[in-house]
Amino acid sequence: MSVQASDLKTAPQAPAPESIRDRQLYRDLGLTDGEYQRAAKRLGRLPNYLECGLFGVLWSEHCSYKSSKVHLRKFPTDGPQVLQGPGENAGVVDIGDGIGIAFKMESHNHPSAVEPYQGAATGVGGILRDVFTMGARPIAFLNSLRFGNLDDEHTRYLFANVVAGIGGYGNCVGIPDVGGEAVFDPIYQHNPLVNAMCVGVLPADRIVKGAATGVGNPVFIVGSRTGRDGIHGATFASAEDPHAKERSAVQVGDPFLGKLLMEACLELMQTGAVVGIQDMGAAGLTSSSAEMASRAGGGIELWLDDVPVRETQMTPYEMMLSESQERMLVVMEKGKEALAFEILKKWGLEVAEIGRVTDDGQLRLLFGGEVVADVPVTALVDEAPVYERPTRKPAVLPGHDAPPLTNDDAADLAKWLKTLLAHPTIADKRWIYRQYDTTVRVATQVGPGGDAAVVRVPGTERAVALTTDGNGRYVYLNPERGGAIAVAEAARNIVCTGGKPLAITDCLNFGNPEKPDIMYQFAAAVEGMSAACRALDTPVVSGNVSLYNETSGVDIFPTPVVGAVGVIEDTAHVMPNHFTEKGSNVVLLGDPDTALDGSLLWQLIAGRPAGDAPRLDLDAEVALQQLLQGLIRSGRLRSAHDVSEGGLAVTVAEMCFGCKIGVTVTLPNTVASAVERAGWLFSEAQSRVVVEVSDANLGAVQSAAEARGVACTVLGRTDGDALTIKDDERVWLSAPVAELDALHKHAIPRAMQEEARS
Repeated sequence: MSVQASDLKTAPQAPAPESIRDRQLYRDLGLTDGEYQRAAKRLGRLPNYLECGLFGVLWSEHCSYKSSKVHLRKFPTDGPQVLQGPGENAGVVDIGDGIGIAFKMESHNHPSAVEPYQGAATGVGGILRDVFTMGARPIAFLNSLRFGNLDDEHTRYLFANVVAGIGGYGNCVGIPDVGGEAVFDPIYQHNPLVNAMCVGVLPADRIVKGAATGVGNPVFIVGSRTGRDGIHGATFASAEDPHAKERSAVQVGDPFLGKLLMEACLELMQTGAVVGIQDMGAAGLTSSSAEMASRAGGGIELWLDDVPVRETQMTPYEMMLSESQERMLVVMEKGKEALAFEILKKWGLEVAEIGRVTDDGQLRLLFGGEVVADVPVTALVDEAPVYERPTRKPAVLPGHDAPPLTNDDAADLAKWLKTLLAHPTIADKRWIYRQYDTTVRVATQVGPGGDAAVVRVPGTERAVALTTDGNGRYVYLNPERGGAIAVAEAARNIVCTGGKPLAITDCLNFGNPEKPDIMYQFAAAVEGMSAACRALDTPVVSGNVSLYNETSGVDIFPTPVVGAVGVIEDTAHVMPNHFTEKGSNVVLLGDPDTALDGSLLWQLIAGRPAGDAPRLDLDAEVALQQLLQGLIRSGRLRSAHDVSEGGLAVTVAEMCFGCKIGVTVTLPNTVASAVERAGWLFSEAQSRVVVEVSDANLGAVQSAAEARGVACTVLGRTDGDALTIKDDERVWLSAPVAELDALHKHAIPRAMQEEARS
């Protein structure tokens, strides 16, 4: 059917353009006054109601990154290990032997605040589709979660249902959930963060992209029928207060259909007949069609009468903006239509041909024999507004006026160690991951609880190390350093497990970008992350930005979460993070520190984040990670665990738990006051790792550290069944490992009002 722009008609029952202008309905569709005027000028006419919806969703913060794009350009995104960087459905890195690893992380914060089970479940389903769309078979999920205090009933409701939603979807599709993190702080009380990461494997030379190429090629919609769920989902995720929105903006997932869709699409892509494929995630059919056409530099025509729907009298507007789950848009090579129908029908999936690729650069929508929208693809995608929002650095960073610690505050070391071990942020996360299948497909070598997860790559001797890390408190106190720490800690966790870090994905969770202080946090955090990525050679290959995490004027901590991927070339080098033998030397690699800046301990005492962010020296971080990689490959270490939240004392305690092995740690004579002792034990200064070393290897470890310029301090030895902290004059802390382990293990179950389980 040949059509011209002059044939354009408004959608049935849609308001006339004058009505939109007069009543400013475009505001309800996500457009500002200036953006509406910009769209009208670009079209040379007033957009109709449907076209306003297209612009509103694709120019939303969630889809266009209009407030963050100018800063995201600072990220390093390439390197010899990068096969596919940002701009596609997921990034891909080369791990050798012709193997690519596809991975991405995305947020589902706003939906999870409103409907936690489906919000989390559809987040998992969406990131799953992003990865298999690249032609990769998913092999692992990870997640990063933030909630308020567990003494609040609503927080417990959100937490329980988010965890259930993650497990409910992931378990059904048969992909193991192998790692992640969960943080609990009052600042997330009304804005939980739910970030999901998926990792897949594919031949390095078989990457499938989301481009609608080949004029005349047919366009198919595959999977679930289109309903009215999720309409305005993308604009909803770009609003200040998610609680003011309707539940209809939250999608509903079907993991069993998601599994069928994954298998069918992977089989279809293996035929080589797929020209382009894209998940219908945020903005549904609008984003998938426009973005695929944009990548190809062409156009696309859709016949909306042919879209399979599950509700009656759906309008073109509803079809285009629906975010019904388990749907893909597929462009096939012309003449291969029968192949698509054969494979997809075999898997019991709905499939319909709904359009064709064109060469005129337009997104053209037909319905009821009429053209109901005709918009240049470049206007929707490539020409979305980009804002350089004002930034304002505070005259005094927020933690600098916190009251200093006194000796009385810090005197009871045993009390504070037990308090930290029982804090839900540090406590054992078994309550979470026991609800997940962590070992399905039998490739998981290290599951939840390690510094990083380790998953063997099928058919090879290689494995991938995977982790998610981030600390919003650090970024709140010092955005640039906190952003760098997020990258450094993620890479350090990969190294501690035996891997070589390759690249990262990220979820940048921030408050309202229209506030200059929030935009400063974002810009500075990206600067810090970029510096760390360059120093550690971990380019950013994919990611997501989630803004407007604000309720009633209160913003969350700025929380960039980093998902890191590394390669382990020989699984014999996988390193445990707990003590393995009695009679070992316990050694700190990295500079001892007594500053409590940014620590959880100081926050608990002060009632708010205090001081600066913890110390970080990127040159020292690089030297430490290179040292560790060499020591692990040479077999010099028995175990390794990085020093992070809770500091050195918590790190050592956690290392005791795995095999119930005790340790005696001797404080240096220079640590004299109670505050200094607390600082030495609970400082969260970066670039430090505790390692377990045999007597036979101690000298070699010390020599290697000296050669790298890394401080090497013997803390003590593993022995007995208690954790003991002493100096030359007295014992400052001594507690049975079993007692500390019980506090650590049962804290979250008790908070969730369940019987503690051993």
